[in-house]
Amino acid sequence: MLEALGLSAAATAVYRAMLDHPADGVDELAARCTLTAVQVHGCLDELGELMLVRASADHPGQMRAIDPAIGLADMVARQEADLAARQAALAASRAAVTRMVAERAEHRASHGERLLGMDAIHARLEQMGRSTTTEVLSSQPGNQRPEDLDASRPSDNEVLARGVTMRTLYQDATRHQPHVTAYAHWLLGRGSEVRTAPAVPQRLIITDRSQALVPIDPADNRKGALHITEPGILHALLDLFEQAWNTAVPLGATSPADPATGLTPNERELLRLLGTGATDDTAGQRLGISSRTVGRHMASIMERLNATSRFEAGIKAAQRGWL
Repeated sequence: MLEALGLSAAATAVYRAMLDHPADGVDELAARCTLTAVQVHGCLDELGELMLVRASADHPGQMRAIDPAIGLADMVARQEADLAARQAALAASRAAVTRMVAERAEHRASHGERLLGMDAIHARLEQMGRSTTTEVLSSQPGNQRPEDLDASRPSDNEVLARGVTMRTLYQDATRHQPHVTAYAHWLLGRGSEVRTAPAVPQRLIITDRSQALVPIDPADNRKGALHITEPGILHALLDLFEQAWNTAVPLGATSPADPATGLTPNERELLRLLGTGATDDTAGQRLGISSRTVGRHMASIMERLNATSRFEAGIKAAQRGWL
């Protein structure tokens, strides 16, 4: 369990031994944990960096273990702060990309081309697929139509057969859509990587880090797309994708509830969206779930907070540091 917090297995064993046997020195700890004295010293250094041990006042020259209720809680708090900072950076990048793409979509420039209709989009995707030599990055928010996935299979298969790497982001909600999970597992079986998150960036495809497609209208990707080769915009899109990828969960793994709050990632993102004034419908669209599911999530959160209204739930959530 502690390995998930960044602690090695050996350091975890030493920490547990120190909690159970506070008077043990290095030699005793080495014997209990089947380690060498040098390895125990390395574990103590690791524990010290994570602020899980301190110098002992009762046993000069030895270290004492910090109570898990304090030390581990502090570690979780630090990780939460890091995650919050990454999510804030992702939100800022998403806003910057949205503004930049909107500006570019206003006119056809020498490095950007408007593609109107699905036929034009499919034709350009085929061209991009045939010219790709190293990498395809893809963010696919919202529900995925079975016919669109079927249409993508031949080109994806051809690209993967050439040894091109592929990384795809879906929303957590698609884990409950059999046709999407089947397609994702098909990709995984051919060496691709697939991850999911409560909310992912706007729909985009980037090939070889040199060209990208983004929808002209994020609310309806079938209207058309903007083909981008401008380095400045590509750099922003790549940053946006990598930040989202680093906070997403691989398909097949689960995203556990926050140990401090009991909130799942979906519930935390829902609270954040509603806290910004989003309606149930808007929040549901961002998370890829129905407004009825939004209502069920909020009812569960209100019950845990012992709140009788959403307003009261918002106040209590803020007081507890959930927002």
